[in-house]
Amino acid sequence: MGHMFEHTETDIVIRWRRMLGYSTLWLPGTDHAGIATQLMVDRQLASEGIKRQDLGREKFVERVWQWREHYGGVILKQMKRLGDSVDWSREYFTMEERLNVAVREVFVRLYEEGLIYRGKYIVNWCPRCMTAISDLEVKHEETAGKIYEIRYPVVGSKAGSQEFIIVATTRPETMLGDTAVAVNARDERYKHLHGKKALLPLLEREIPIILDDLANPEFGTGAVKVTPAHDPNDFQAGLRHNLPQIDVMDETAHMNSNAGPYSGLDRFAAREKVLADLEQHGLLAAIKEHTLALGRCDRCKTVVEPRLSTQWFVAVNKQPKNGGVSLAQGATGPVLKGDIRFTPENYKQIYLNWMQNIYDWCISRQLWWGHRIPAWHCADCKEITVAREGPAQCPKCKSKNLQQDTDVLDTWFSSALLPFTAFGWPCQDDKTKRELAAFYFGWRA
Repeated sequence: MGHMFEHTETDIVIRWRRMLGYSTLWLPGTDHAGIATQLMVDRQLASEGIKRQDLGREKFVERVWQWREHYGGVILKQMKRLGDSVDWSREYFTMEERLNVAVREVFVRLYEEGLIYRGKYIVNWCPRCMTAISDLEVKHEETAGKIYEIRYPVVGSKAGSQEFIIVATTRPETMLGDTAVAVNARDERYKHLHGKKALLPLLEREIPIILDDLANPEFGTGAVKVTPAHDPNDFQAGLRHNLPQIDVMDETAHMNSNAGPYSGLDRFAAREKVLADLEQHGLLAAIKEHTLALGRCDRCKTVVEPRLSTQWFVAVNKQPKNGGVSLAQGATGPVLKGDIRFTPENYKQIYLNWMQNIYDWCISRQLWWGHRIPAWHCADCKEITVAREGPAQCPKCKSKNLQQDTDVLDTWFSSALLPFTAFGWPCQDDKTKRELAAFYFGWRA
């Protein structure tokens, strides 16, 4: 139904503009849909009693290609049945080698310009797909939940009159990774606690009471737990105060060794155990009904976990090394100048607000199906080499013990390069130059 509706609209516009005398082109093609395709093949293997890990990466990718040959043409067949006015001589698939060359070229160029980097950050993590996913792949649902108020003992309280600072959370299992409690400097209730420490319940680890705007005096108790490895706002607060980042979950959302006695428990089983233990020790102050926007993976519907992870990112607000504007500025400039217009007009401001508040794009995915990241790790000196082709040896220590990065690129990294890559870029022959000039006004190689 979606293809019938959207393709019909596109077809009408293409034919209309062509009849008006414009040079029009509708490029047909499909992307490799990394997460969705891998999920489908995983399910197919599961029905045969096989896990992808049993096959290994190479055999699994072969199996995906077989699946794609069988099912991959469905959308294109629908387009043909609809009579879409496309140029079938230009049909593409994003995993073709000619497009893979373009993907590597863009990655290396951005890396050389300082716009691609590898680092630790909080990402949306799907414990079922076991990969980072984008904000657009997280669907939030209004869900009936609870807020749990927990008593954190204040270190150094007077004998016989233990003082507590009460924090509220919807995810009590993450408290095992707390590295601070934050209060607002303007909040008079906590003036006497400035510079003091609290005792993390259950694990009895001393953590500082910090002053940060993360704590809103008007919300809840005015005091918040800070868990830098499991919340994006806490992560930023942790950077501001140089706090440790303690990850208490593994990639399957089971508690790891940092969770102490809760190690090995599924996150929701750990929640129940933590709550029971808090109550037993008289540290569970209150439980209140609360409606929250619960994020689920758009593909498999698993509850998404904010997780600190080492990933590859595109810096969208940074100026390239060779000069010029940032990627975000490059995207807003034509709109501000009026070269691109929005209908309805109010979407212009929505777009500009989005671009002005955008943050770095996580482009790596922990999948086996997709464009492999063109980076090689030296097992001896740990140097990372980004290159268009696999290096014969490490440029730093000359070791030949190199391994290509196991991550693949987000599907949209390659799809966003279309359609100019489908014209043949980065090839610089006359045909490619002519077509890019025809369909991309003011094109520069």
